[in-house]
Parts: sequence; structure tokens; C-alpha cells
Amino acid sequence: MSVKTTDSTEVVAKAIREISHIATLPEITLRIVELVEDPTSTAQDLHKIISNDPALCSRILKVVNSSFYGLPGQIGSINRAIVLLGLNAVKNIAISASLAKLFKGGQLCPSFSAKDLWTHSIITGAACKILADNLSFGVPDEAFLAGLMHDIGIMVEMQYDRNKLIEVVNEVGLSKEGVPSKDLLKLEAAAFGATHEEFGRGLCEKWKFPKSFAAATGYHHNPLEAPVESRSLVALVYVADRLAGQVGGKYRLDLVSTECEPAVLEVLKLDPAKIPSLVERLVNELDEVESFMA
Repeated sequence: MSVKTTDSTEVVAKAIREISHIATLPEITLRIVELVEDPTSTAQDLHKIISNDPALCSRILKVVNSSFYGLPGQIGSINRAIVLLGLNAVKNIAISASLAKLFKGGQLCPSFSAKDLWTHSIITGAACKILADNLSFGVPDEAFLAGLMHDIGIMVEMQYDRNKLIEVVNEVGLSKEGVPSKDLLKLEAAAFGATHEEFGRGLCEKWKFPKSFAAATGYHHNPLEAPVESRSLVALVYVADRLAGQVGGKYRLDLVSTECEPAVLEVLKLDPAKIPSLVERLVNELDEVESFMA
């Protein structure tokens, strides 16, 4: 199972071109992203766009009333929700809702389904927010979204060539406990000519997302190689990914080990002794997070 040696950038570009009809953000999400990036925009401007999408309104109210965000409950006004959450958080909720639609496709093979990957992504996002709060990271909503989309490159692979992805997944060789015996990234590189990190980074660039998100998808297995300005966020996703691998879901294809490298923990100034309590908090919040992301 191999491909002719070629530049991974060309492989990624070709794949994204071929699945462009699938890997496209809805118009309303693109408008929200553009609006929030405009420093002159107001909560009222955002409300005008969101009010045209009842499903998105419902999602925002579900999030703002969830205990996960720690805000006062029983909020029924979208305007009030936008003010409480902030424009950036609402933008991230809109993107999250759009991402959920990409994670379709059911059971690809006995050891992989898009639903399991989405569950893992949600848990990783929750772990990112918990870590960001614990470390006073300052941007918990961005951290959540970075964790949520870190493995989006696998969905690019699935939409681009599902048979090839099935071959890769089968070759990974999961144990009864779901632990892989081979390195997924090496198998991807051999089969596709690029890894899910590279596919994910390419998709973020196509969507014109901030460079920090492209870095989070593109370096979450090797955060020390990430651009310096994004390294802390990438390290956060790296740790969150491993916490998620310990606590729930059926997806752990790309994690031979859930141990965190000391050098990565040092980037975050995270004491390894704190990890068990973070895992415990994550376990306690799983039902809440999965319910409002459903």
C-alpha cells in the first residue's frame, strides 16, 4: 500500500479540490466568520444574520444555557445570548454546527465510524476548554473549536478516497482495548502521500481560518514543530487529544500512547500531577458537552 513519491502539498490541494462540493462551509457560517472578523461589527449585526437560521438559534440557546459555559440559565433571547457569550464564541458555535454536518458517513469498517470520530472530537474540544480554563489560557472558546476540529483531516481522507482509508485503518491493527499497533500517520503518508494533519491544515487554509486553527490541525501530533505564535494552542490540543483518548468514545486510531511528552507539558507550564484531576473533571462533564453538541 503506497503511492508514488510526490509533494504532499500537491496531494492535499488535489484532494480538497475534488471534495469541494462537500468540504464547503454554509453561506451563513461564512458570513458570520466575516462579520466577527470585522472590528466594527456589533452584537446587533450578528443577530440580524443568525435570526434567519432557526436551527442555529436553537443551538446557541442550548449552549448558553448549558452548565458547561457556567452562565446564568433560562436565557431565551438570542440577543442576550450573543451579549453573554460574545461574538467570537457565537462564531465558533456556528462553525461547530457546520463541522457536525461533515462528520457523516456511518460505519466505514469495524474499527472506524465518522460518529465515533465526532464523539472523540467533541471530547477533545471539551478537554481543550477545561485545560484553557485551568491554565488561564484566555481564549477557552477558541481552544474548544481547535480541539473540535483537530482531526478534520481524516474526514477529508474519507471523502476523498474511502477505500484507501479503509485499507489504512485495517492496517493500524487495533487491540481489543482499541489501542493501535501501528502509527496511523506513517500509514497515511504511505497510502495517500500526506497525513490527516496535512489534509486538515489544507482545509483550514481553504476556509481562510485563522492561522492558529491551521496550526492546531496541522501539528497536533508534533506541537514542538508548530509555529511559535501558535505553539501553546497546539500543545493544548495535543494534551486534550490524549485526555480524550483516556476517557471516552471508541476512537483512538492515531494514539499509540496517551502519555504526554514532558517537553509539551513544559510549553503549557502544566504540572503532570494535575492531569488525573483534569481527566476526572472531563469525565464529569461528558454528558453535558455531548448533549449540546448533538
